[in-house]
Amino acid sequence: MTTTKNEGVIKVELEVLKYEIAQGVATVYLNRPPHNPLNWQSFKELSMLMDQLDRDSRVRAVIITGSGDRSFAAGADIKEMMDLTELEILQNNEISRGAFEKMERLSKPIIAAVNGLALGGGAELALACDLIICSERTKFGFPEINLGIIPGGGGTQRFQRLVGQKAAKEILYFGEMFSGERAYELGFVNKVVPADQLLTEAKEWAVKLAGKSSMAIKMMKKAVNAGANADLDTALDIELACFGNSFASPDRKEGMQAFVEKRKANFK
Repeated sequence: MTTTKNEGVIKVELEVLKYEIAQGVATVYLNRPPHNPLNWQSFKELSMLMDQLDRDSRVRAVIITGSGDRSFAAGADIKEMMDLTELEILQNNEISRGAFEKMERLSKPIIAAVNGLALGGGAELALACDLIICSERTKFGFPEINLGIIPGGGGTQRFQRLVGQKAAKEILYFGEMFSGERAYELGFVNKVVPADQLLTEAKEWAVKLAGKSSMAIKMMKKAVNAGANADLDTALDIELACFGNSFASPDRKEGMQAFVEKRKANFK
């Protein structure tokens, strides 16, 4: 691991990931160009990094993107997978599943800035983020059916919860790529932008989020995620508990005082 600091920007390079912290935002790069395939080391480092960023008070929002302009992550590293036994693949899959679950539980918002191809595990990685911005050149896909397998990182479950079962089955069964525009129409991504504006747009969103109350963001994420698959009464109980926690925060006093005084809130 190498760490450098220059003009307030902290840069850290791991074995297969690298990241930088500036303006309250951690920008994480999948760093195996040109296509950034996801291997087990990627997931180990991602899991470790989620723990680290959750504790880091300097970080209030996270961006995940791919190095280069050709791929976000063009799927799992098939060469690494192909000779594994069924037991070995299931054991290793616990690593990727744990990383995705840590992303969903992270107390800070995560934006996927999807550049180029996002296939298989790459699409599943984007699904584990809170928000997705992609470029006009982006191609998504779940090609696992063409390898004689199915998605194993949440693709069959998180995807259908976003786009609906019929649309999900069509895409999963055929295993064909689809555009960022179709992903937007399906409700899979939040925004499609020109390729040269992708990271700029993602950073603008992240900086805005970094300026919000960290407690309110944490409780908002928890309420939405935890309530998504609960019955309405249970979900409303979850929301009320999270509302109470946010109301007890000093940020609530500052936010309401700033509103009354007609000024911008300075959340701590």
